[in-house]
Amino acid sequence: MAFIRWFLGKILLTLNFLTTPRGIKRAHEEQVQIDKKTHQLALYQFHACPFCIKVRRAMKRYSLNIELRDAKKAGQFRQELLEQGGQIKVPCLRITNEDGSTSWMYESNDIIRYLEKKFVNQSS
Repeated sequence: MAFIRWFLGKILLTLNFLTTPRGIKRAHEEQVQIDKKTHQLALYQFHACPFCIKVRRAMKRYSLNIELRDAKKAGQFRQELLEQGGQIKVPCLRITNEDGSTSWMYESNDIIRYLEKKFVNQSS
């Protein structure tokens, strides 16, 4: 079973590499502003997880520079996800709010909708 997962993961990563979407072209100043806002976000993910690939493709399509944190291996990010997010489930978007509080968003479709609303549809 581990081999099948590994093999399918390699296929997904290869297909993702071959069909990487193009990002949105923005004016330099607008991209700088968006980059400042995305600095408050981090995506906890597994490299070959299909749902994580889906979110990373949306990030690429929207030209969003969000920190990626690999929670697959035992380590700091896996522990943060468990202790602060409540469960080891990916993808998970860690959002640092303006008041300093932290929100954790699971589910790839919810994350993509959030990114679209925050950075694409309103560009604010």
